[in-house]
Amino acid sequence: MAKIRITSAENPFQSQRLARLAAGLIATAEAMGLLGDMVIDRLDMATVRHIVDRIAAAGIGTEAQAALSVPDERPEPGELAELLGRIAAAIEESPAPAYEWRSLEALFGTEQLAALLGTSAASVRRYLAGSRETPDLVAARLHFLATVVGDLAGAYNDFGIRRWFHRRRQLLDGRSPAEHLGDDWDSDSDRARSVRRLARSLGASAAT
Repeated sequence: MAKIRITSAENPFQSQRLARLAAGLIATAEAMGLLGDMVIDRLDMATVRHIVDRIAAAGIGTEAQAALSVPDERPEPGELAELLGRIAAAIEESPAPAYEWRSLEALFGTEQLAALLGTSAASVRRYLAGSRETPDLVAARLHFLATVVGDLAGAYNDFGIRRWFHRRRQLLDGRSPAEHLGDDWDSDSDRARSVRRLARSLGASAAT
């Protein structure tokens, strides 16, 4: 897993907008398991290029990566924001189970991850080992969980994230996020969208 503890930022990431975009990209990419064992302790162009390269290695955001790959050229802040936004949008639409299984199993454990996904622990072990291909529905749920974990990363540590899924929330009609999703859920459903909105609101409040 990547080690992320950002203590400083260099231009152009002293801009609040760019820092927020970069931090969000890092959090989601880490939750998805795309960053490997990277050590990230500051925001600068070299670090962001390295992060984008890791994301592109999974086949995500390759067009934007090409625009950032020239070491001696620094995009203008507006162009950089647009490129980071395009990568973030590509991540949202790009399940990557080959990476996400290992990352999320390390966070939740097999039993809790299986329960959140509405599948069996035995199936999770097979998907994790690569002995069985991940069905599209399960891959979409797995990716949804990764994006929610990315949203929560700025507000909670790993223990807090695991607990968040099982604490009842007034905004979910008194149900926990896990209860609200239920056993047979779709990542594009209203239930899933309401859970994601709640996670985003908490992550946004922690970033301000």
